[in-house]
Amino acid sequence: MLTLPEKVLFALAALATLVAAWRAVRRLSRIIGRGQGQVDWNLAWRRLGIALAKTVSMEPVFRFRFWPSLFHAFVAWGFMYYVLINTGDVLQAYLPGFHFLGTGPLGNLYRLGGDLLSVAVLVGMVALTIRRFLFRPAALSTRETTLLHPKARFGIQRDSAIVAGFIILHVGSRFLGESFAIAAESADAWQPFASAVATWWQGWPSSSLTLARHVTFWLALGSILAFIPYFPYSKHIHLFFAPLNFLLKPEHRSIGELDKLDFEDESIEQFGATRLEDLAWYQIQDAYACIMCFRCQEVCPAYNTGKVLSPAALEINKRYFLNYEGDRLARGEASEKTLLEFAITEEAVWACTACGACVEVCPVGNDPMRDILEIRRGLVLMEGQFPDLLQTAFRGMERTFNPWNVPPAQRMEWAEGLEIPTIEENPTPDLLWWVGCAPATDVRARKVARAFAKILNAAGVNYAVLGRQEQCTGDSARRAGNEYLFYELAMANVELLNEVNPPRIVTLCPHCLHTLKNEYPAFGGHYEVIHHTQLIQELIAAGRLPLVEEESDAGTVTFHDPCYLGRHNLVFAAPREVLDRSRVRRVEMPHHSAFSFCCGAGGAQMWKEEEAGDERVSIRRMREAKATGAETVAVGCPFCMIMLEDAATQMEGAPQVLDVAEIVAARLR
Repeated sequence: MLTLPEKVLFALAALATLVAAWRAVRRLSRIIGRGQGQVDWNLAWRRLGIALAKTVSMEPVFRFRFWPSLFHAFVAWGFMYYVLINTGDVLQAYLPGFHFLGTGPLGNLYRLGGDLLSVAVLVGMVALTIRRFLFRPAALSTRETTLLHPKARFGIQRDSAIVAGFIILHVGSRFLGESFAIAAESADAWQPFASAVATWWQGWPSSSLTLARHVTFWLALGSILAFIPYFPYSKHIHLFFAPLNFLLKPEHRSIGELDKLDFEDESIEQFGATRLEDLAWYQIQDAYACIMCFRCQEVCPAYNTGKVLSPAALEINKRYFLNYEGDRLARGEASEKTLLEFAITEEAVWACTACGACVEVCPVGNDPMRDILEIRRGLVLMEGQFPDLLQTAFRGMERTFNPWNVPPAQRMEWAEGLEIPTIEENPTPDLLWWVGCAPATDVRARKVARAFAKILNAAGVNYAVLGRQEQCTGDSARRAGNEYLFYELAMANVELLNEVNPPRIVTLCPHCLHTLKNEYPAFGGHYEVIHHTQLIQELIAAGRLPLVEEESDAGTVTFHDPCYLGRHNLVFAAPREVLDRSRVRRVEMPHHSAFSFCCGAGGAQMWKEEEAGDERVSIRRMREAKATGAETVAVGCPFCMIMLEDAATQMEGAPQVLDVAEIVAARLR
């Protein structure tokens, strides 16, 4: 179709674009390569099928905001197909009489797909453009109090307008070009939409239709060549980096598992992250994968209660910093600013509850929570900076091996009057009960421990506890950035547990569960660990727990999913099944299961005051529970119990808070 001068011009333009693209790719690879660690390319082969399925199906996008996700999927599916279309169009433009994929059934299906997806892209893009620029939802921006790169607020809007214009121009021009071709030749039943538009050009002279085809070709294909040099600086580079995230991110046992720091390697000069290049390579890559959709912000409990933290702003700030100052990193130089100077404020760092909601909702696999915890490590280990109130918890874990500062001699006081065998008395149990600091020391949580002991004894379980030998797993120390304290606790606990060699471990605390199960393997501790609701579920299913038949006195119950039980360890069904088998009337809160709202205690928030905001996270969650009309909030975590009970005292008519074990113990015959 193209004339010889046009072919030469297009080839030269394509060559210039390829050179610009190569330079951009080289710059990006050098910047990402400045991060810590090495890429494990073997992961790509193992994950190729999963990555393709996620990319093509858009499944991660559909977890949230259905209609915008559907319109986005229209655009994404169309652009995937347009790789084929653009290849075919270039070949047809250079080879007279050539029909890409032929004129038979395969070619017919190809043209039908192009016709339908062209319309889908245009519909989706127009809908998204109207949403962003006409409706301007608050969910697509952040508060003025949140740190955001000075060029980002306008830059995101400008970038969105440029990309929207490019997509509409590119796809619209190609679609019109097909309609001109049909008008010049004959109707094509396999391109119904383009054929319908072709009727508008009936009566045009052939010379006009030929000119129109040439113009639309250059608008469609030329716009790609013009856009590619801008593309690496646009947020839409996520088209490439989202699949790379799915392919190459290191494997973790759960979203909350952190990497072990080697304190015995004297050559290491930096622990945690102070500057951008202190982060892992895949954490720098997150900045390029970010869609800037603000979904992570929308589910963040800190942001939702008026704190200055926005996980979206963190990734956006990283990206804009790299856009404007990334050349220093690409040259191998140190970045001029610290992360606290451009990416996130110190107040925002300490507002994070490490609940994992941002990780769960992100459609491209980003993990801003990990960045924040690495920054905390840098603050604590390199600069000795942390909220003053955390010092009490740190001191307790160092001296008495629990953040409550209760002496080890009092660790078994909760069991007074009960027959609780210790490991010395029963050295070969079927089950080791890791009681946990809260159930062993906190007055309210001790009641849960006693209820669970009643259940174990009623079921005739062969179990034992560590008694005075048990100490804190170190979860709060690690989440607060005090990695060295966690390291010491973890090493001591693993040594003890490996000596005991328990067949299984059960715990009342999801934080203990997470640490023992997911983080101790890096220290040589490999254990089968279950939550107490999972064990109760097993015992009921095996007929070992005789429960009364009449309806429970707890009334209507709503279950609050602890973040470290649900999102971090994917235990959703067990507590609900236990409640159902206990004959309670159960209702769900709007935010439940994987999208549960945090209680506010995680990320070591338990041991400090919340950062300033509109309200406490725990009160927001209790208001949601109260709105269901439930008389009882069932929990499966001592931290959640403490936080929600505290919130209940500040709210008239709030439901009572009971652990699942307390509800079951009250139902025993």
